[in-house]
Amino acid sequence: IAGIEWNGGNEVIPLNETDLNQLADALVTHQQLELANITAKLVSSKRDAVLTLLATDEKPTSVPEAYLKLHLLSHRLVKPHEINLDGIFASLPNIAWTSDGPIDLNELAEKQLEARREGRWLNVKCIDKFPVMTDYVVPSGVRIAHTARVRLGAYVGEGTTIMHEGFINFNAGTAGTSMIEGRVSAGVFVGEGSDLGGGCSTMGTLSGGGNVVISVGKQCLIGANAGIGIALGDNCTVEAGLYLTAGTKVTLLDENNDTVKLIKARELNGQAGLLFRRNSTNGTVECKSNRSAIELNEALHSHN
Repeated sequence: IAGIEWNGGNEVIPLNETDLNQLADALVTHQQLELANITAKLVSSKRDAVLTLLATDEKPTSVPEAYLKLHLLSHRLVKPHEINLDGIFASLPNIAWTSDGPIDLNELAEKQLEARREGRWLNVKCIDKFPVMTDYVVPSGVRIAHTARVRLGAYVGEGTTIMHEGFINFNAGTAGTSMIEGRVSAGVFVGEGSDLGGGCSTMGTLSGGGNVVISVGKQCLIGANAGIGIALGDNCTVEAGLYLTAGTKVTLLDENNDTVKLIKARELNGQAGLLFRRNSTNGTVECKSNRSAIELNEALHSHN
């Protein structure tokens, strides 16, 4: 396209009105009609337009690069861990996300005063590097009771229900139909048909310097106020209130509930068909084969 110079690498290119018109025409030529329509509408925008081109999957070094990758996740074009997000915190400034849109923190006080002079109230919804996903992307077939608890960059699979206490961080999410009433931390991916109970937790990789990637398999149940610091395979259950860290001592039981051996939970990382529970008599954390199939309430998900 004349006027748009690209050196073949990762680049952010400012676009003027002529560039936008030429880009829209080129998109029409290549049958990208939806993108062409959006580009044509940007011609009359008062905001600056940029074209972000990524030739290689390097860590983001600019705000446009970071936002492009976060949008790819929330549009379900890539899954968590499929693109490089290393150093994304350094690329994104803290922003006041308000009822008037994003505002630089250095300009916030002035904007608040300006709103009051006009008889309006400027609502500061949050101060964060990441905006609310639904302010930018609303995936199809999902239900989100409290949208502020899902960050841009979350991958929310079709059929997922996220209740008021549910939370999904960026580069994390659900593969498909799931019930989320707990926290899906950064890097955690939840398999189809799993249920995260109210107030439960999954350890992420952002706090404490951890680098172990936690995942939840298909048809799993993490009970209310429980938590995991290891990956769960398919068809696993963690009893309500039990926080299972990698170093938790676990007593393995056979079919007769007799002790087999004592191990650390990390030795069961990623294994399927397990039930984790705490013995209410002696406090021991126990693990045995999970005989209970987890099935989500279809009525809660079929009309998303």
